[in-house]
Parts: sequence; C-alpha cells; structure tokens
Amino acid sequence: MRILVTGAAGKLGILLRPLLARPGRTLRLTDLVPVEPGEREEFVQADLADPEAMAAVTKGVDAIVHLGGQSREHPWDDIVRANITGSQILMEAARAEGIRHLVLLGSHHAAGFHTRPADGGELPDYAFPRPDTFYGVSKVVLEALASLYFDRFGINSTVIRLGTCNHASGDTRGLATWMSPRDLAALIEAGLVAQGFHVVWGVSDNDRRWWSLDAARALGWESRDDSEEHATPLIEKYGEPDLSEPLHDRAGGAFTLKELGGKW
Repeated sequence: MRILVTGAAGKLGILLRPLLARPGRTLRLTDLVPVEPGEREEFVQADLADPEAMAAVTKGVDAIVHLGGQSREHPWDDIVRANITGSQILMEAARAEGIRHLVLLGSHHAAGFHTRPADGGELPDYAFPRPDTFYGVSKVVLEALASLYFDRFGINSTVIRLGTCNHASGDTRGLATWMSPRDLAALIEAGLVAQGFHVVWGVSDNDRRWWSLDAARALGWESRDDSEEHATPLIEKYGEPDLSEPLHDRAGGAFTLKELGGKW
C-alpha cells in the first residue's frame, strides 16, 4: 500500500511519519522543501498548486494524508493559492487517479468564533463554520471541497479540525485543545478506512476538553492520552485559566481578538 503524505517537511509531517510507518506500507512524501526519506519512504518535491506535479505525485497511490499548505495566517492571495487552489488540485488529481480515501488536516480555526456551550456541554462535531482568519476560511473551503468530492465522485474523506498537536501541551489553553501525536496518528488511520464524509474534532480526551469526540469515536477511534498529565507545572506557572476570557472561551482563542489586526 502506498500513502501520499503532503506537507511532509512541516511539523506535523515530522511528528507523524514514524507513527504512520507500517510493514507493507510505503509513504510517498511530498513538499516544496526537500525531505530525506527513511526506510519505506520515498520523496517527490512538488507544489500543491501545480496540476501536472500533483498528477505525477498521485500516480500509484492508494490513499492521501493531506497535511500540506500554508499553516499560518498570511495575505489572502497566499492562502488561496496554497490552501484552496492547492487542495482542489490535489483532490482533482486523486479523482483522476481513482484514489478512494482522503484524510485532510483541517483546523479548529474553521470554527474559531464558537464559544463554550452555556450549558457546559460540548461543541458539536460539525459546528457550523465560524472562521477566525483567512486561514480559517481556507479550512472551511477544504471541508466544502471534501464534501463535494465525496458526494459527486464518491471519494471517502475525513477532515480533522485539529486543535494543538505537540508532544506536550505548552500552555493552559492547550490543556483543553491538545492532541497527542499518537492520538492524531490513530485518528488518521481510522480515517484511512472510513466510508463517507466526516468532519471530526482533532483533540485528545483531555479532562478539560470541550469539543465533542462522538464523530471520531464513531470511526472506531479511541484516545489514549490526556493533557492533564502536563497540567501541574503549567498551572503553577500561569494559574488556573479564566474560562470567560476569549483565549479559553472561544475555539479560536487569541486568533479571534481584534488586537491581532492585520498580523493575525
């Protein structure tokens, strides 16, 4: 089995490559930045927004894990080219090649202006899009494209509205939004065999979590990690978070603040 991993040179690519390795599986890595392939890996340097390059890089591929694109807020034209045009070109190449499964890394910034439910419940799995940035808008479009390519062409697609993925939570906000690399890798594996179109939250089963995991669990995924193991030094340093502050009350946190202005 050959799986294409876009954005292989980025942080998530580096974290996930060893976790996605399997006997009998080849990871075809692609990025604008060169990557040194390891065992059972191959690298093809390519631009997501180049149709000919995407047609070539998807040849002989069984499934795609799409991590690529612009990962932070940038001017609109840059976001469109990397995240919207690039994703559509990739999906069109997948359609032409007959690839049947896509797992796409979306973002919580697609729903960034949603707040904690007043009743103390969980934010639903497919909360209506409320993007907090141009980047967030591009992830809304990613979800829409995945929906279209499933409904029109039957390509099974799982979009993960990822929170924060690192080896450990780095701040008190992350105690709610953190996802461990192994939990993310396991969710990707579930998406690689899932039938249909799905939008799921990418977050570990943290004690302080307020985003639903129902849709992810319906794919057969179970979290193995909890950010609470990182909590003590963070609380000692920063204190208990004020859940009424936008940083902790809004899905998008600081990216919803007007003070960010054009920098975002």
